[in-house]
Amino acid sequence: MLFVLKSCFFQESKMWPLLALFLALLSPTVLSLELEVLNEWNLLDLNIPYDYGLINNFRPETNVFTGLEITNDRIFLSIPRLWSGVAATLTVIPRHTPPGSSPRLEAYPSWDFHKLGKGQNDSCDGLTSVYRMRQDSCNRLWVLDAGVNLSLEDFQRICPPKLVVFDLATDQVVRTVVFPRQVLRPNSLLANLIIDETAQGTCDSAFVYMADTAAPGMVVYDGARDTAWRIMHPTMFPDPDFSDYTIAGERFTLMDGVVGLAFSPKLSTVYFQPLATDRLFSIPASALRKGPPSQDEELPITLVGKKASQGLGLALDPKDDTIYFSPVRETSVAAWNPVTNQQKLIAYDQDKLQFAAELRWREQDNSVWLLSTRFQKFFRRTLNPQDVNLRIIRISTTPSLQTGLTNNLYF
Repeated sequence: MLFVLKSCFFQESKMWPLLALFLALLSPTVLSLELEVLNEWNLLDLNIPYDYGLINNFRPETNVFTGLEITNDRIFLSIPRLWSGVAATLTVIPRHTPPGSSPRLEAYPSWDFHKLGKGQNDSCDGLTSVYRMRQDSCNRLWVLDAGVNLSLEDFQRICPPKLVVFDLATDQVVRTVVFPRQVLRPNSLLANLIIDETAQGTCDSAFVYMADTAAPGMVVYDGARDTAWRIMHPTMFPDPDFSDYTIAGERFTLMDGVVGLAFSPKLSTVYFQPLATDRLFSIPASALRKGPPSQDEELPITLVGKKASQGLGLALDPKDDTIYFSPVRETSVAAWNPVTNQQKLIAYDQDKLQFAAELRWREQDNSVWLLSTRFQKFFRRTLNPQDVNLRIIRISTTPSLQTGLTNNLYF
């Protein structure tokens, strides 16, 4: 494996003195972990009923998944309506399929929730555009519906943003939360969420922290009190100096604010990052839960560190608080533990790790799951339908360390 050695992928943090970080650079750990391709597609294929009127509206070249959730028997994939031609915004495939297979995606929970795909938008009872969803401890799926159609074309606000909670045992809606206008902005785009069941209870008593990517900020929902409020801070905004992305020689521009989220139950800390930045930040969960900040209140936000380049997804192992991330330019997956300051490069692949839109930690098998999407090709309309463009990948973190002592880290 060939690496271009650069400076460290996390620079000075308030959590660690500069000297400690300098010493850590003398003996970083390089891992060589296998990329297990569970599923892959040239273009996504949906199992659309012939009598449902969606066949002619479906454009596979505009369908790219951004959200991943794994249960014991199913894998949920969200396909936001970035462009026209998306048939279903929330889909599902079986959890256990042959390695490298390309299963057809099924609409979840049924095609009746995806009527916008055939041009019917006279009702907001279904799902408009889902970027991500999360399972709670009560076997329920919290689906964050942004309510925006064609977000990368003309940004049509079709329906109010909402949370829709499904009972995974019955696939029935058990709760719907429509967000009030006061916590939103005209260009709000709710694109990620964290479910916090550590503070005041599980299920309907959970807190939900959501990233507003286009009108940068965070929306907090208190499930027990059925109320929501908004948090804003300059660190949640995109940095124009990092709005250009180069992946496998292709360049594009995207000014996205806060989108990557991870939560440490042990430290009671929320980590976040805009897409257009090289920085990672944190805020105590207690600061989010206490209610809307006063006008002059200073939020306790910390600069955790700097990465080699921009990144989208974040994942966290709650056992030891290791954070996993994927710098887009370096087509790799790296790990950093803010408690021990241990740094690792765990995977690198110029082909298979192009634009990791989502990273998920799965405790059941001690592995990082990710969605690799080649988003730059969707964005620039340079897709080759003969190539594999979308993958679900699993990286087990349990194999033995291979080797690697250098005087600089890869990032």
